[in-house]
Amino acid sequence: MNAFRDQIGRVIARDPRYSLEAYAFVLEALHLARDRKLREARRAPRGRRRGKGVSGHVTGRQLCLAARRLALREYDRLAAAVLGRWGLRSTSDIGEIVYNLIASGDLDKTPTDRREDFDDVFDFDVDFRPAPLADDDPDDEPDPADED
Repeated sequence: MNAFRDQIGRVIARDPRYSLEAYAFVLEALHLARDRKLREARRAPRGRRRGKGVSGHVTGRQLCLAARRLALREYDRLAAAVLGRWGLRSTSDIGEIVYNLIASGDLDKTPTDRREDFDDVFDFDVDFRPAPLADDDPDDEPDPADED
């Protein structure tokens, strides 16, 4: 973990908008997106598979959607607050982190990858909005003694 901290520390020194936790979160989401892509490729019928090997490369959209699943799984209603504390307030921020890691040589990109692939994939304010409390909350029931 010290090598990771040192390596990411240099990236953060060049762009301090995002915390170490934000980089770790995006890299974990990247790992999950790759795993999902490879699992889906193994499940695909042989006729639909392209070639022998399937690339582990994921698109900006795939990474953002994996980040959404991870945030909701790990932080549920607090996802927006936790990610916001780390500097992540939109899918564009995920793209900024990825492209910081590309610039530092820690990640690779294909010729078709673009920074804009991360823009507006989903809306943090909508997708991470806390769910309203259920209408059947017992604390909201009127007290029968108050009806007289």
